[in-house]
Amino acid sequence: MTEFELIERCRQQDAKAQRTLYERYSPKMLGVCRRYISSREDAEDVLVEGMFKVFDNIQAFQSAGSFEGWIRRIIVNEALMFLRKKRLLTVDTDVAELNSLDHATPLSIEHELAAKEILQLLDRLPTGYRTVFNLFVIEGYKHIEIAEMLNISINTSKSQLILAKERMRKELERLEK
Repeated sequence: MTEFELIERCRQQDAKAQRTLYERYSPKMLGVCRRYISSREDAEDVLVEGMFKVFDNIQAFQSAGSFEGWIRRIIVNEALMFLRKKRLLTVDTDVAELNSLDHATPLSIEHELAAKEILQLLDRLPTGYRTVFNLFVIEGYKHIEIAEMLNISINTSKSQLILAKERMRKELERLEK
């Protein structure tokens, strides 16, 4: 079944098509949830809630962009709402820590790691660092968009990213020893 046919049948609330859509996209979207939420059980709950929103709002999909991207945006927003609701999303700017960084050290470690290693490292980050890192590096949002989504300043978004990369670099060095 083509993506277009699948969307049309889901718009008609065809249960078989909805199941097919869920089976097609849920593995990748669970991965998205896991990047934001450490607990697998909570990530699975967020996935289910997000997929319900996909089914409830499928009429709004305009076919102008990527369907998978549209689903991903819903899942990311659901993960952010979960973090806010659980009060896990706190974004602290540790200026002393930021000022102590060796800015000559390249921080492009995301290019040097396999996806599994990144997920393991992300699980060790504070929620705020992990969230900004995911939104910027993996999802491709700009700092201005992240600031609006998380209700923080652009500079806080930038500092959270720098601190996340530095913490990941240090954790990687520790693991290599």
